[in-house]
Amino acid sequence: MTKFDFTNHSHRRLNLLTNSYVLCSPHRAKRPWQGAKEELKKNTLPEYDPQCYLCPGNIRATGDSNPKYESTYIFPNDYPAVRLDQPDYVSEIKDDANADSETDKLESRLLVTQGVKGKCFVICFSPNHSLTLPIMPIRDIISVIDTWQKLYLEVKSQSLSGEAPYRYLQIFENKGFAMGCSNPHPHGQAWCLDQIPTEVSHELTNMNEYFKKNESHLLGDYVKLELVKKERIVLQNDSFLVVVPYWALWPFETLLISKNHLHSIEEFNEYEKADLASIMKKLTTKYDNLFNTSFPYSMGIHQAPFNCSKHDHDNSWFHMHFYPPLLRSATVKKFCVGFEMLGEAQRDLTSEQAAARLVDLNGEAHYSQKLSDEK
Repeated sequence: MTKFDFTNHSHRRLNLLTNSYVLCSPHRAKRPWQGAKEELKKNTLPEYDPQCYLCPGNIRATGDSNPKYESTYIFPNDYPAVRLDQPDYVSEIKDDANADSETDKLESRLLVTQGVKGKCFVICFSPNHSLTLPIMPIRDIISVIDTWQKLYLEVKSQSLSGEAPYRYLQIFENKGFAMGCSNPHPHGQAWCLDQIPTEVSHELTNMNEYFKKNESHLLGDYVKLELVKKERIVLQNDSFLVVVPYWALWPFETLLISKNHLHSIEEFNEYEKADLASIMKKLTTKYDNLFNTSFPYSMGIHQAPFNCSKHDHDNSWFHMHFYPPLLRSATVKKFCVGFEMLGEAQRDLTSEQAAARLVDLNGEAHYSQKLSDEK
């Protein structure tokens, strides 16, 4: 039998952050595609859209007006997923002896519910309706990071003072219609919750277990290893490393990790904010250059919770996930269906192959600049 070849033979890779496996089937990338294709939309947006709910000076769907903002602008979401003004609720857990009936007993075991309180924000990255992160100036991306940091500090202060029950702030961006984004204006969101979300909780549990077993930090060790192996690195600077993680699910998924042990964005200095802005711009530029399109993705920050245990705080390590869906071209995306839903996560090319393609792309010049120059 021939020697095992990671680029041709199927294998499973363990995601240590979630303690779950990803099936890697690199030979499947060669199969013909006759499935669904996304509609390719050209970025011909105006700098100002009078119909956009997020543009400066416009009236939002609820009747409130946006100020004529000139930089990053944040406001409470008009249609929040969670609210503060609702009663508490926790399912009553009864032991069998106190159950009034067999149905009552089974309901207590099987139908478990927690009420969730919180607040949601919309963060407009720029007043310019036509921009996206890869074509925003570095100074404007720093303004977005400043806003993230300020919000984190405000929410943490409210949590520690008892003013609000917040335990976690999830900052994220959905870019592109393929990721369900309902408005093309450059913006992200932030949800404050009185619970630690499931994905974050899983990561914290596994990072705590890793430290308990190895007396070192999971992501700290991972940064060290990737810097030595140099097989999956896409970008790096003094403060941050971007890799296609060994256990990636999405075709061109990346993980942005702070090189130093920063628990949260609260600890960022001006130099680190500039480094984060620079590497985010370069990464998203590479994404757009991959298929010469405005590349869709979901991006989010994972960092230290509020009012958490010492273990959770000490083992938190600032990192960002980028989950882009495109697989073969600007119109063909990956679908998580079938085996992925019923068995386990699966991908059709190795992390190393994806990283090599991203490395070869220009992270400085955006494809739209080249098209403009050619005209």
